[in-house]
Amino acid sequence: MARRSFLDTNVLIYSVDRADPVKQETALGLIARHAKEMSGVISTQVLQEFFSAATRKLGIPPIQARQHLRDLRVFDIVQVTPEIIEEGVDCSILNTVSFWDGLIIASAAAAKCAELISEDLADGQIIQGIVVRNPFR
Repeated sequence: MARRSFLDTNVLIYSVDRADPVKQETALGLIARHAKEMSGVISTQVLQEFFSAATRKLGIPPIQARQHLRDLRVFDIVQVTPEIIEEGVDCSILNTVSFWDGLIIASAAAAKCAELISEDLADGQIIQGIVVRNPFR
């Protein structure tokens, strides 16, 4: 089995954003690979952020964004719980990252992911044993 990878919201947004074809191609490749390998993980936070950004920032019609949410069910989805929120708070304090990034890291840790695919943190950085990978640099 392939090692589990947590996909941050920016990966999903780039997959539907035509403004940067190189980033879109990279994101689509990551999504396809992790769907095929059944190694991708996202969280309810990521789903919410995706819908909000897709509709508000990219102008994607809500019904179309809703379909994207359905398509993302191919990944394991971490349900954000009060315990994960507390872990996210602790992570943000201990690692000097935003609460939202701390919550992503806590969700990835709860799902036993080996890596976090994101452009929001330093490539190669290790937080809570999870390696950050930025494929868009």
